[in-house]
Amino acid sequence: MGDIVTALKFDQPSVSKHLGVLRKVGLVRMRCEGRHKYYQTNAEAIRPLHAWASEFEKLWQHQLLRVKERAEAQVRGEKREQAKG
Repeated sequence: MGDIVTALKFDQPSVSKHLGVLRKVGLVRMRCEGRHKYYQTNAEAIRPLHAWASEFEKLWQHQLLRVKERAEAQVRGEKREQAKG
């Protein structure tokens, strides 16, 4: 858990609470060795979540591409106006 606290710069109680929730729903597993607790993701449990999120990723990639294209077209239009003016 210490590595997660350090990497994410979260306080230990917050990390502990979140890991507890993830453990409760089966997304992570915990094993104890002495005073140390080691967490590991449960790939089988995460797989359906990943598949579900992937459907939204396709939608958002399409939407973000449209936003990018509109922004680039707007910049081109502004550059044309500056060249005229």
